[in-house]
Amino acid sequence: MNTIYLIDASPYIFRAFFSLPETMTAPDGRLVNAVYGYTDFLIQLLKREKPAYIAVAFDGSLITSFRNDIYRDYKANRALPPPELEAQLDLCREITSVLGIQSFISDTYESDDLLGTLLTRLDNPDSAFVLVSNDKDLMQFVGDRVVFWDFAKDRRLAAGDVVEKFGVRPEQLLDYLALTGDSVDNIPGIRGVGPKTAAALLQTYGTLDKIYAELRSVAELPIRGARTVQTRLEQGKEMAELSKALVTIKVDIPLAVELEDLRYRGWSEEPVAELFQDLGFGGIKERLPEVVQA
Repeated sequence: MNTIYLIDASPYIFRAFFSLPETMTAPDGRLVNAVYGYTDFLIQLLKREKPAYIAVAFDGSLITSFRNDIYRDYKANRALPPPELEAQLDLCREITSVLGIQSFISDTYESDDLLGTLLTRLDNPDSAFVLVSNDKDLMQFVGDRVVFWDFAKDRRLAAGDVVEKFGVRPEQLLDYLALTGDSVDNIPGIRGVGPKTAAALLQTYGTLDKIYAELRSVAELPIRGARTVQTRLEQGKEMAELSKALVTIKVDIPLAVELEDLRYRGWSEEPVAELFQDLGFGGIKERLPEVVQA
């Protein structure tokens, strides 16, 4: 069984930027706290997991994607990323490269779409996947051979854990989010339909389509305010369909990639030494020989 690690870079870059001090600068004065924290994350993962296959996906744009063509206000509630963070993104991708890890980036698609496409493209009975992220949207892929790993909390979620967390199976998460919306990404959902109600509806009907196919029976469900829920569903159908389109991860991006493209072959001394010296990462570089052999 080939285990493939697919990493969502953004959460770990953002986490580092907002948790590490602004006094972390390169010899030339550039702020490098996000780069340092992201580098530390990658080294920890490489050392701990010793992956045979690994890839990292980056967001080309941190706040826009093709989803803004569907819904103008997608992620409109988010503040623009600080320029001090944006200035470090290219360095994070350069770090990924010199550490010998394949990466993917798009200005049109988000990292979730890139990871979903990689998983779909490389899926076969001999492959297992570890999705490294804290983004619940990716949990829709969890299954017999796919585990979701929240690295910062060191929590791995299998299908049963998703059910425990949300009350629905991984394959129902799209419909769940279509009903509840997601305030993090400014996805509307249906006003007044919360997590418990959404879970109860999907436990009863299975899918969003079946909820609407049997909408008249919703008023008879043994849930609080069932008639009101039915009315909200009737009034919110358009928003539910829009929300489902927004949370649907693309799995058919035209990426020219094969499994061997993701094989981890280690890092090379010269480019690592040069980049780490430029960034002032001498201390962290000393941990690299413990990780892999060039």
